[in-house]
Amino acid sequence: MKVLIVGSGGREHALAWKAKLSQLVDEIYVAPGNGGTASEVGISNVEIASDDLVGLANFAQINEVDLTIVGPEVPLVEGITDEFESLNLNCFGPSKKAAQLEGSKEFMKDFLTRHEIPTATYKSFTDLDTALDYLKQSSIPIVIKADGLAAGKGVTVAQSYDEAEKAIKACLEKNTFGDAGNKVIVEEFLEGEEASFIVLTDGKTVLPLASSQDHKTRDNEDKGPNTGGMGAYSPAPVVTNQVHKKIMHEVIQPTIQGLSKEGINYCGFLYAGLMIDTQQNIKVLEFNCRFGDPETQPILMRLESDLIELCYQASKRELQQIELQWNPKVSLGVVMAAGGYPYQYEKGYTIEGLPLETENLKVFHAGTKVKDNLIETNGGRVLCVTALGKNTTEAQLNAYNCVEQIKWKDCFYRTDIGYRAIKRES
Repeated sequence: MKVLIVGSGGREHALAWKAKLSQLVDEIYVAPGNGGTASEVGISNVEIASDDLVGLANFAQINEVDLTIVGPEVPLVEGITDEFESLNLNCFGPSKKAAQLEGSKEFMKDFLTRHEIPTATYKSFTDLDTALDYLKQSSIPIVIKADGLAAGKGVTVAQSYDEAEKAIKACLEKNTFGDAGNKVIVEEFLEGEEASFIVLTDGKTVLPLASSQDHKTRDNEDKGPNTGGMGAYSPAPVVTNQVHKKIMHEVIQPTIQGLSKEGINYCGFLYAGLMIDTQQNIKVLEFNCRFGDPETQPILMRLESDLIELCYQASKRELQQIELQWNPKVSLGVVMAAGGYPYQYEKGYTIEGLPLETENLKVFHAGTKVKDNLIETNGGRVLCVTALGKNTTEAQLNAYNCVEQIKWKDCFYRTDIGYRAIKRES
């Protein structure tokens, strides 16, 4: 089988790496890929941008690709699956219509309300003055979200009216997020602990993957600006067996059924970002219509089932209810980022100290490229150092032992990934 992975980040490196372990796979292409995928034996990078839908479809056609797996959100929201299916090409990912769950926060919130799926109260605005008037009547903290795709940076948890006002103006006045910020969502702040819950579905059968927890903010103790994610671990202890059942019953199944009722057959990964309070009440913060990043890296480190078989069967709408196999160890990934991220940062620094892969350690590349046989930085989130351990404490120790060996100019990382789980272990 020939497999094409679309995207250039750490998630795509992890998907390609896991695909390579499948007995079904002969050739793996990654478009456009990164320095990590370029360095993997048996994986070939293809110089086609992830949002070049026609170019990707042409490549898949000419090279007789059997399965395409889409990593990032932009091509899904722009309709890559529809493009492929119009040419009878096999693409694993939701349709353009289904991807609105991620592409428009207003669509997502309205959908949740229609189907009585628990979420924070909210209002959407396109007019600056109306939004600011509403803000004056609201309590602090409050959450401000750009409606469209903003690479994980369009959400502000405002701790003051001034901060909330600035976030609204960034969208509606200063056009910070382009078209993604033409509409803004003002949302109730929720207390609790966040978790990522990702499932694989063909629109009928739903297979929940291992739970995980992301660390979205730049700095320790969940402070600083929002990023695309500074690290993650799996499983998330907050998702107990009871909570798992509640998530499936109250969130996942009603979502898949609700989409079906509205004439949308959802096929792909579905990521629910959830807030779980002390009473184990669950509310949906967001939906992503793909595997999360950096959650993919630790989840796939633990997955022992054949990912390609699962995706292929799902893409054919023939996913059967099977028991997924997981490594019982904990997996933890630490993102190493370029100085200045998530704002302005430099590229082109040589990365030193990259270790060899072991059974319990893998460095997944995101913002990297190969130049003159050296690995250079080429993005904001550069690497995700991912390690296994018998518990979160050990997995964290193993990951940071490796992180400390890797060097480039101005690199930085959080030093507390997994802290919530470790508190539970102590």
